[in-house]
Parts: sequence; C-alpha cells; structure tokens
Amino acid sequence: MVLRNRRYAAVRQAVAWRYRGGSISAEPRINDRIRVPEVRLVGPSGEQVGIVPLAKALELAQEYDLDLVEVAATARPPVCKLMDYGKFKYESAMKAREARKNQAHTVIKEMKLRPKIDPHDYDTKKGHVVRFLKQGDKVKITIMFRGREQSRPELGFRLLQRLASDVEDLGFIESNPKQDGRNMIMVLGPHKKKTEAMAEAREAQAARKAERQGYAHDDAEPESDVAEAPAAAAEAPVETPSETPSEA
Repeated sequence: MVLRNRRYAAVRQAVAWRYRGGSISAEPRINDRIRVPEVRLVGPSGEQVGIVPLAKALELAQEYDLDLVEVAATARPPVCKLMDYGKFKYESAMKAREARKNQAHTVIKEMKLRPKIDPHDYDTKKGHVVRFLKQGDKVKITIMFRGREQSRPELGFRLLQRLASDVEDLGFIESNPKQDGRNMIMVLGPHKKKTEAMAEAREAQAARKAERQGYAHDDAEPESDVAEAPAAAAEAPVETPSETPSEA
C-alpha cells in the first residue's frame, strides 16, 4: 500500500511539473520559451558576447533577425546562441539522413544444402553465396541431414570445405563446421567491409548510368545527320542543262 501511494505521488508530481511548463521534448528552448533572468550569450559567428540579461539577448536576436537558442541548459547561467533555428534544424535533419544512408548493417544470410546435392543446384547455391559475400554480408551455411545421411557427417563436412574453398577469394571461415542436431552449420565472413561493398555498388551503378546515357547520345546522333541531309540538299544549287544551238 505504501509503495502504491509513493508511485501515485510520483506520477502526480510529474503531471504537475508538466503542466507548470516542463517539457519532455528533446528540442532546445528558443526565444520566449527561455525562462531565466540572464544567459551566457554566443554571437552568430561563435563569438563570446558574455553574460547578459535575457531581455538584452532577445533584443539582439530581433536586431539580427535570428533566434535565441538555448544550447547548454545545465550550465549556470545557461548558454544561448543567436542562430537561424529553422535552418539549423534542416541541416541537422539532412546530416542525420545522410548518416543513416551511409550506415552499414551487416546481415547474416542463410543458405541450406543437402549432402548429396546435384552439381547444377550446387552451382546455383554457390552463386547466391558469392553475391552475399560481395555485398559484405555474412553467410550461414546449413547442411541438412535426413534419414541415413545422419550417419555420414563427413559428407556434409567435405561439402562445406569445398564451398569455402570455392569462395575463398571473397570470404573466409568465420565459424568452423559444427554439428547441431540433424544439421551441420558453418559461417562465412566477407573480406570486404559492408561500407566498402556499398561504395563499390554505388560506383558501379553510376558507371552503368553513365554508359546508358552515352549509348542514348550515340543513338541520337545519326538522326540529326539524317535530318540535316535534306536541308543541305535543298540549299545546294540545281544545275540546269544548257541549251544546244539548233543546226541550220
């Protein structure tokens, strides 16, 4: 009962603090939302103005047509800076978006094989493993044993060793083959980092795009030559045959 009353009091205090003007937003306070008598002011170019009254800081913000933004709320007095807050938020959002775009997440792909796999199926599965490794992803290879195949684990081990040897230029054995119930598992790791693979993929895409544009330009040139040919023919003078004198 005592614990419940304490929790209720804590919740009530948090609600009261919220309605008194407190905020759980991560955004800084700006302009009239700043509620302190004085601030340590930083100018638009980063120059230190010093400790000034809040009214003076707001007056300078209006003079420069900028916002007064609280950049260090825990300092005493709080540190505020004159800036274009809308432009600052836009640039911050663009930087965060670019960072997320370039962020690399290593993904573990999975490929399942049978001990007595057909050669054509093996080539197809190996092609998928090669593609995953080129993308900078790890690959979990699972050999599935069924029935009497469980008494021949060496078949799966040899198959895993063969696959690792075939793709050794692109990946390495990160986790050696081990038995897991009816399955045998091995993990291959890529030599290239995910960021490198992403950069190479973007370069290849840009090269293909430039090549397509070049082909389109080459195909358009003959049409212009054909179009200019009739005009040139029209401008050329037409030779008329001279009249031959009649015989007397």
